[in-house]
Amino acid sequence: MAKEGPETTEETEHMIEKNGAKEPESVVCAADSKEMRAVLLTGFGGLNKLKVTKKPMPEPQEGEVKIRVKACGLNFLDLMVRQGNIDNPPKTPLVPGFECSGIVEAMGENTTGFEIGDRVMAFVNYNAWAEVVCTPLDWVYKIPDEMTFPEAAAFCMNFVAAYMMLFEVANLREGMSVLVHSAGGGVGQAVAQLCSTIPNVTVFGTASTFKHEAIRHSVTHLFDRNVDYVAEVRKISPDGVDIVLDCLCGENTGKGLGLLKPLGAYILYGSSNMVTGETKSFFSFAKSWWQVEKVNPIKLYEENKVMAGFSLLNLLFKQGGCSQVKSAVQKLLSLYSEKKIRPLVDSLWALEEVKEAMQRIHDRGNIGKLILDVEKSPTPLMASDSTETSEAGEEEEEHEGDNDNKERMPFIQ
Repeated sequence: MAKEGPETTEETEHMIEKNGAKEPESVVCAADSKEMRAVLLTGFGGLNKLKVTKKPMPEPQEGEVKIRVKACGLNFLDLMVRQGNIDNPPKTPLVPGFECSGIVEAMGENTTGFEIGDRVMAFVNYNAWAEVVCTPLDWVYKIPDEMTFPEAAAFCMNFVAAYMMLFEVANLREGMSVLVHSAGGGVGQAVAQLCSTIPNVTVFGTASTFKHEAIRHSVTHLFDRNVDYVAEVRKISPDGVDIVLDCLCGENTGKGLGLLKPLGAYILYGSSNMVTGETKSFFSFAKSWWQVEKVNPIKLYEENKVMAGFSLLNLLFKQGGCSQVKSAVQKLLSLYSEKKIRPLVDSLWALEEVKEAMQRIHDRGNIGKLILDVEKSPTPLMASDSTETSEAGEEEEEHEGDNDNKERMPFIQ
């Protein structure tokens, strides 16, 4: 049985009030019920496969922590999951999402290290986009008092991935140079901040032109994502760079390897070039695969170059990397406490606005991290186009030609 005494509601309400929630009463009522709101992916495909619905509230099993969710992270990977554009996609229907922050509400048997009311952030193997989650103890971390819930939801995936790639895989040191694609995204901004903690590190970044003004301060040299960045980097650093962090794949793999200095490291951690439309495209997949330069190990040996891949979720969920990830989180929280790093939150969205939030990621419109705020109400403009379904489960199909969603904006920080 879960450890959940009569003080749970009182302590949870106290923590909610402490963190400035506007309507603690509604949250307490939700805690008393056995149902919760959650985003449901009914099948792989477009935005019309998402809806907000009621689901039975989970209870913690042995070794698990039950969290009353306050905020969830939204990543480009979630968009690829929605399309079914990943290896071994899970069965649908499912609740998407891999990270969240909130308040500990209960614990399963043989679960220690936390108390009811603790403020935490956590990794979740799916099911994060809901009012309540249960996740293994080893994937949960306490957050500092000064860290907001949106910041905490923006912390785990982006900063841990950036930290482990830079310091565990590539061994970033003083005086080195780094090229990072999508420099305006959540991981890109985490990379830029972490590089600033090491003296004399030069950061080259690519991003959409409209993002340049907002992120120019964080990157040493910034290029438009559509220009020949290889030539631009060579103008500044003829020998190339020490580290390439590539979330694009396709033709950028060969370009990245070609830019490496001797003993340099190329790390692939995504394949966003495969996503071109709202649904999975076999053509985009085939094109990206075809454009990947076939790597000759002998050439790597002769040129003293390192080629690596990094998947944080595979490391954590499939390869037993809990201790490595926990160590990275502890070091990152120290940097946060020293005010050397801080998650950049692009915007806050209600669960009912998940379609619009995903469209913003698809359009590469975000600067930093998009957050689903569980307690946020949908903006009036979106109220008539909510992802809520009727009790009969009916859902309106979206018109693909309707671009109104792109102009609908939530609270943007």
